[in-house]
Amino acid sequence: VQLQASGGGLVQAGDSLRLSCAASGRTFSMTVMGWFRQAPGKEREFVAGIRWSGGNTFYAGAAKGRFTISRDNAKNTVSLQMNSLKPEDTAIYYCAAGGRGPYFPTRSPEYDYWGQGTQVTVSS
Repeated sequence: VQLQASGGGLVQAGDSLRLSCAASGRTFSMTVMGWFRQAPGKEREFVAGIRWSGGNTFYAGAAKGRFTISRDNAKNTVSLQMNSLKPEDTAIYYCAAGGRGPYFPTRSPEYDYWGQGTQVTVSS
């Protein structure tokens, strides 16, 4: 499975940004996709996830109410709509795909495939 993330950029606080992740290859092995982020000097953290079948979504606390994850099964893409962005949202955002482990995986080891990351910078 190959994942290609896009959509990052430089925005101001309060702005919105939409990230996309296109999956290719053995996508039938994926049952869940997620977004993680890593800020400078910090560990990678879970942001949001979605199950391919059924579309169940799950979010980290910092993302609830501001971010929305969605999927397009026909196009094998997952998007992350980010609203009301804050400077603390500045990070490299990674999309990930997995098929093992818990129903709502939120830890990096629970994902098998990773995209290259896209930079999101929010200025104050």
